[in-house]
Amino acid sequence: MLRVVPRALRLPRPWRLFRARGCASDGAAGSPEIQVRALAGPDQGISEILMNRPRARNALGNVLVSELLDALAWLREERQVRVLIFRSGVKGVFCAGADLKEREQMSEAEVGVFVKRLRGLMDEIAAFPAPTIAAMDGFALGGGLELALACDLRVAASSAVMGLIETTRGLLPGAGGTQRLPRCLGVALAKELIFTGRRLSGEQAHSLGLVNHAVAQNEEGDAAYHRARDLAREILPQAPIAVRLGKVAIDRGIEVDIASGMAIEGICYAQNIPTRDRLEGMAAFREKRPPRFVGE
Repeated sequence: MLRVVPRALRLPRPWRLFRARGCASDGAAGSPEIQVRALAGPDQGISEILMNRPRARNALGNVLVSELLDALAWLREERQVRVLIFRSGVKGVFCAGADLKEREQMSEAEVGVFVKRLRGLMDEIAAFPAPTIAAMDGFALGGGLELALACDLRVAASSAVMGLIETTRGLLPGAGGTQRLPRCLGVALAKELIFTGRRLSGEQAHSLGLVNHAVAQNEEGDAAYHRARDLAREILPQAPIAVRLGKVAIDRGIEVDIASGMAIEGICYAQNIPTRDRLEGMAAFREKRPPRFVGE
């Protein structure tokens, strides 16, 4: 049975650092490779995961994967989170994909274990209860694009470069790319992009439907982040439980036949009926005022 249990919303927290235990970091000695921030003021309810591994262009190594998993586990329990944005602290890069230098030192067995963890990370992102947005202001290649595909929505700078380029490295997408790209673009186009390892600009990705929005890059190199934040602000005022249940209905329903999908929608709708937010929405409509949703 599908179930989303509403709980009291918590207050936002400032930047929080995650450090993977027993792993060496790419940056300064012991420095974490991601930061998590809850925005305040009118943006309260928006949280961000900032990837910051400059020497490796945010490549997905053991440390970064561990920190992302820890951050997602923590944020999952923070009911204050209404939208989660994935962004980069490295100019010109979103995520360069898997850390092939690190993987080169692994045995075949270790590679299998790591790829399984990487696939698990993407599944955790996809299953995150609140809407997720990838802000791609630079290169998003291989596992970097797989991370973005695991998000609900994607925004790219027009100058961004993205693609599942694994076949050019003697590999194939192993963190969900062969499954999520066809569901996003259709089978034939996904096969073409994976078989060729083609790279797309933000504008090309938008024309194909791979990203929701493409924006001209600015001097600071963070235009996609600002557009993603604007998109998050559009989601923010909506009833959070209804939004989360809508995500469940879409994600579960798309995998089954239409009759089963309608049944899933009915289960989700039934769970939303007893919420205070539904009553608030009805009252606001009747009184001709903006609703004040609290997530209960």
